[in-house]
Amino acid sequence: MKRWDQRPFEIRNLFNPAFCGLVLFRALHGYEEEDARGMPFSLSLLVLPLCLHKDSREVIASSPRSYLLKTAEKNQQIMVGFTDRVTQMLPYAFEGFGLLMERGCIAVADDGRIQTVPKKVRKTVDGTAETVACQKVARIIGKEFARIADRATVYTTFGIRP
Repeated sequence: MKRWDQRPFEIRNLFNPAFCGLVLFRALHGYEEEDARGMPFSLSLLVLPLCLHKDSREVIASSPRSYLLKTAEKNQQIMVGFTDRVTQMLPYAFEGFGLLMERGCIAVADDGRIQTVPKKVRKTVDGTAETVACQKVARIIGKEFARIADRATVYTTFGIRP
């Protein structure tokens, strides 16, 4: 990973650790709405590739009440290149998690699940239309991951070997 000042301007803006951390936080919080134990770390790595990829985000946002597994089955195009996106987004997810940890916004439980810390991040979702969409889809993804409750199923659905 390049130093911050050596990254292209576009990368610094698109994958800002504060924004990536906020998207991750929204997904973690959504997960906790269904399962208070927190999100497993392995599932959290799928959040950014689903939320920041415009086609995936739009498909998920267009059917927020539908089950994620059914949405993925009906819209196979979101899985094209997904494994590569996950791999490419890992450093940005780690930076986002690092910032969240440094600011005391998340905690890691003994079993490795990631939990949000109350009253550390504003509940209101604001910003540009695109950033708001990313945050709303993150919450949907978090809730759906909790409803599925099986990491292997989620990974298999998106074409990743558990």
